[in-house]
Amino acid sequence: MGLIALVLIGLAGWLIWTGRLQRMSTKDGMALGAALVGAVLAAKGKPALGAPILLGAALFFASQGKTKKGAPRARRKAAPPMAAARADVEGARALLGLSAEARATDIRAAHRRLIASVHPDKGGTEALAAQINAARDLLLADLAERDRPSAG
Repeated sequence: MGLIALVLIGLAGWLIWTGRLQRMSTKDGMALGAALVGAVLAAKGKPALGAPILLGAALFFASQGKTKKGAPRARRKAAPPMAAARADVEGARALLGLSAEARATDIRAAHRRLIASVHPDKGGTEALAAQINAARDLLLADLAERDRPSAG
């Protein structure tokens, strides 16, 4: 019983120390839940059922913590500001599935279609919803920039 409590405290400490508690995914939550179920089963006198579940959760978390150290990271050359802006606009168009001729109504319609399926309230992620929102904002700003009459 005391050993199980130490294991759970160690697991919670590891989650906090690595910062995984702040960015816990569904798989992490399920593994943590399995660890708790396994610990409760083992504590209630059923170690044959609880120990494999607890061990499986521990192995899951151990495999998540492995990173390839020493592997060189690919470095991107800094693109000129204008080229980087064009690449961002092209990436935003690709994300929303739009052509270069898309108008504001097309951009908003594509945004609504995508955000409906990836919104966090619908089971999507905040990160993907933020990317889609940013793509919409970037394309609308680019469209306004192109439509603005040039002074000169």
